[in-house]
Amino acid sequence: MNKVKTMLKRFWNCLLGKTTIDEKIVERVERVKEELADVKKAAGEVVKQAGDVAAAAKGAPRKGRKPAAKKNAPAQAVTAPKVEEAPKKTRKPRARK
Repeated sequence: MNKVKTMLKRFWNCLLGKTTIDEKIVERVERVKEELADVKKAAGEVVKQAGDVAAAAKGAPRKGRKPAAKKNAPAQAVTAPKVEEAPKKTRKPRARK
């Protein structure tokens, strides 16, 4: 058991010798900084959208909407042009025998 333990320690020390912990820490710090920058941008977008939601909840009229006078006016129905009808032909009644 003691031989296995010492062999594992040597193997572990060999692995640590190939890559220093400082390099690992520097790489991790750089990744964390990039993620924090992305989170900061996303948080800014959330704040902008929250402002939009608050404005919509107030119920203020939207830009470009029709005025109230036109909005409440009855809609004009689109009708097809009238076609003049030809006079109906009348039949003379037949004489019965």
